[in-house]
Amino acid sequence: MRVHGRTVRTIAPHTLLLNKPAGYTTTRSDRHAERTIFDLLPSDCGHLFHVGRLDKESEGLLLLTNDGALAQELMHPSKGVDKEYEVVVDRPFAHKDAAALLKGTWIEGSVARVSSVRQLGPTKISLVLHQGLKRQIRVMLGQLGFKVQRLIRIRLGPLTLRGVKSGSYRELREEDLNALRKAAATPKPKRTPAPPKPKVKTLTFTNFTVTPATAKAGAKTPLTPDATRRRSLRSDQKPGFGSPRPRKTSRTQARLGKKP
Repeated sequence: MRVHGRTVRTIAPHTLLLNKPAGYTTTRSDRHAERTIFDLLPSDCGHLFHVGRLDKESEGLLLLTNDGALAQELMHPSKGVDKEYEVVVDRPFAHKDAAALLKGTWIEGSVARVSSVRQLGPTKISLVLHQGLKRQIRVMLGQLGFKVQRLIRIRLGPLTLRGVKSGSYRELREEDLNALRKAAATPKPKRTPAPPKPKVKTLTFTNFTVTPATAKAGAKTPLTPDATRRRSLRSDQKPGFGSPRPRKTSRTQARLGKKP
């Protein structure tokens, strides 16, 4: 291909499925990160970018691609691609906890909820999400008093970790990409009503008077009786407190005997 008389090489779309181990940071480079996901890939994969992310302690399925259109289809909030996780918590999980996750909660001004919950053992559960809020599963379980001991993403739409060991990867075939696009085109499930937003606690102050923001600039703030009494006490202790300072006499005025 030639553009403005110059030969331009086109790069073929390239998408990998990585089984990320714990302890690797999802980034290309970070001076604070000991190990990144690109340490697990060949050196010629530096042109790829990750689709979504997994935090350092989390494991499992992560896509890397140079196909911007595909990434947009998968990451757009209006899309309904399933993300399934297996989670191990520090204490037994009960039905009431599942109901709380399905009902949803508020995280940093957004409603966070899971689409389905399935119990795999006393402390092991399977969660399906259509969202991708930062550390969503850890925060939601933390609000219920759980500590996540292990978190693995085992599925993204039609893709699973089958045949891909931890720390290894495989290149997606054309049929995998077509299945992903079909899943992204599926309408997102209808949202259930959002849980009530938590009320912000109001603080009650005493011995203070608040001036509204709409007050005129330069307007004096009224003093409360206690503030007035404290000011009067300071006036008694320091003679001349609050009175205007006398004007200084300049040298020229002093020499001429003039008053200021």
